Amino acid sequence: MSTEKIIASRPDKKIYVEDGKVIKLFDENYSKSDILNEALNQSRVEDTGIKAPHILEVKKIDGKWAIIMEYIPGKTLAQLMQEEPEKEDEYLEKFVELQMYVHTFRSPLLNKLRDKMDRKIEQTELDSSTKFELHTRLSGMMPRAKVCHGDFNPSNIIVTPEGEYYIVDWAHVTQGNAGADVARTYLLFVLAGKQEFAEKYVNLFCEKTGMPRKYIQSWLPIVAASQSVKGKPEERETLIQWASVAEYI
Repeated sequence: MSTEKIIASRPDKKIYVEDGKVIKLFDENYSKSDILNEALNQSRVEDTGIKAPHILEVKKIDGKWAIIMEYIPGKTLAQLMQEEPEKEDEYLEKFVELQMYVHTFRSPLLNKLRDKMDRKIEQTELDSSTKFELHTRLSGMMPRAKVCHGDFNPSNIIVTPEGEYYIVDWAHVTQGNAGADVARTYLLFVLAGKQEFAEKYVNLFCEKTGMPRKYIQSWLPIVAASQSVKGKPEERETLIQWASVAEYI
């Protein structure tokens, strides 16, 4: 593996391009079941017809599990936003439209967002009273079965030289409520220090879909609690505060 081919690096995985394919290589200690579940879920996304890279194979490379996918050439939407700031509003509108597009799909065999959130709440450092309030809030949400990306942000959208848009990194995909998916994206922008952009994003989404802002707001403590479990250590204190079932956006 050449270091020039690495396109992303995390403490527990590396993603690189080789022979026209994307290889997501996991460390030895990474859970085998999580890897196979990720590949299975992305395959289920493929079955819906959403424009996403196809899984080619799952195998071991030098004793480490790897997911092999087709390579989609192009730039991420995040790169384009940085290179062409004058087009930020245009790109943001496309970004929102793509998230709306994802939410039009259904995949009954995907893991349920509600189950994932319940499990994550239990894993947090929150006190039992706050956990109870979060579980109660979650149980009161109307059941939905929309495909939710779970990490929808401009760096996970590739724009090809032909102008086609592909959505990548489906590791957190579930079926559930679109409001949770939007709250997660809003949270990612805020944590990145882009409060003004986050406001512009959520306002545009609500304008285009008719989704009440208060509905997205109601998901934020639940999503913040979930994110606090495996989020960056420097963000955990902020996330724990946000998970205290208050009103934010």
